[in-house]
Amino acid sequence: MAGATIGGSFTLIDETGRTVTDLDVITRPSLVYFSYTFCPDVCPTDSARNAEALDLIQARGIDAQAVFGSIDPERDTPERVAEFTDIFHPDMIGLTGTPEQVAAASKAYKTYYAKQDTGDEYYLMDHSTFTYLVLPDRGFVAFFRHDTTPEQIADTVACFSGKT
Repeated sequence: MAGATIGGSFTLIDETGRTVTDLDVITRPSLVYFSYTFCPDVCPTDSARNAEALDLIQARGIDAQAVFGSIDPERDTPERVAEFTDIFHPDMIGLTGTPEQVAAASKAYKTYYAKQDTGDEYYLMDHSTFTYLVLPDRGFVAFFRHDTTPEQIADTVACFSGKT
């Protein structure tokens, strides 16, 4: 029996407000992370780690990017994800979309998320915290846990890029 396929087609809205597909976005090795901009702890830490890894990857001569996919379409507008990703790295792309688009992208990547409904605007989101390495010609090839270091990510990307 074959394992579950991770990744695949999606249609979302990028940080400029343009509707994009996975083919528009995954044009080079990409660190794909699903999260939300209002997260108080894990998401900024992982995004900073992914940005640091991206610097290390690019220093090895690999043209790569990071992709931040929002799991909170109620609050994460294109403008909000642009502000968030701009803080971390110029090669970090922010994506959001309608609730249906976000759910479909999350399902494709086998991520989990759920709103903690507190009845106010300060709700939190429960969610998985994997970062995925996705290559344009191969799709998903590896994932990284929250405790993976930037150096370990860079080494893995270099290995898949033939730059070890």
